[in-house]
Amino acid sequence: MENMVIDRDFWNGRRVFLTGHTGFKGAWAALVLRSLGAKVSGYALAPEHDNGIFVAAGVAQDLSHEIGDVRDFLSLSDSIATARPEIVLHMAAQALVRRSYAQPVETFATNVMGTVHVLEAVRQVDSIRAVVVVTSDKCYENTGQRPGYVETDRVGGADPYSNSKGCAELVTESYRRSFLSAKAAPAIASARAGNVIGGGDWAQDRLVPDAVRAFGAGKPLRLRNPHAVRPWQHVLDPVLGYLRLAQLLFTRGQDFAEGWNFGPSAASEVSVGTVVDRLKRLWGDGARWEQDGGEHPHEAAYLRLDCAKARGRLGWQPALALDDGLSLSVEWYKQSSRSADMRAISLAQIDGVLTRPAEMMQARAR
Repeated sequence: MENMVIDRDFWNGRRVFLTGHTGFKGAWAALVLRSLGAKVSGYALAPEHDNGIFVAAGVAQDLSHEIGDVRDFLSLSDSIATARPEIVLHMAAQALVRRSYAQPVETFATNVMGTVHVLEAVRQVDSIRAVVVVTSDKCYENTGQRPGYVETDRVGGADPYSNSKGCAELVTESYRRSFLSAKAAPAIASARAGNVIGGGDWAQDRLVPDAVRAFGAGKPLRLRNPHAVRPWQHVLDPVLGYLRLAQLLFTRGQDFAEGWNFGPSAASEVSVGTVVDRLKRLWGDGARWEQDGGEHPHEAAYLRLDCAKARGRLGWQPALALDDGLSLSVEWYKQSSRSADMRAISLAQIDGVLTRPAEMMQARAR
């Protein structure tokens, strides 16, 4: 029985333009779209890591692969015009908080003006029916509140990354209201997900890749803030949420053109230390951690998303519990260290989620 949230017939042959397809989340999205039979045009910077998911799983063979920068409006707009997509998934971003402190100009240029460029290019291509702009749970102005942030809460952020994602939300809202609100216009929505984990991520200053590097080298993982609580989710859960949203934007239009949270269940909102302890058990011998007492940039102690709207109106909910997501992630990294066929393993992990029984998911959109 197949997951009813994703309609294979809808996606089969669908023309999709995907920015950021060489990145961690973007490459997994490209693989899912490949599994669904979509025709994907990818536009992104060159991959940063030779052992990351994009290279390891051979993602380039599944799509029209173009190296480009969303900060270059002319190149981007030409690429979108040539592809004539029906759906645009904008996932290109500078996605690291600590890098945003070191490179604030690049962060704002990519995350804010890159979003402006995508939406301006969308206005010029009449084949486009739906656009999903992926931002982040960190787009919210974090006051440390215990109830989860809902889509109408104030956006903002102190650090350049969070602030740039809040700005991307404002840009999306401005373009929707100013230029793209008519019934015949492309329906545009934004998507906000939590802390994403999964195989093939080798970015610095992300918990799971840092843990894998440390454990693999027999060194202790040094944690800046083991008590910080985050909404952890396997990469396939938000990706399937983005596709569900894109499908409904395409078929139902402006009724779904707004912001949406895609976070995990409450049981997956745990501390950094708890996640690392579970990773230790999965990894086995040699895995350990210690607290890093040095000075670090500010990070919020608590962050949670309220995803009731996506569950109720999109018929979406997480397919993977935290332990499932961690197990899939550790399996990927261990198999990669053994020089296994990572394309086959990645596609098998996707198939395992796509074919989960339909009764585990909600199928009706409202």
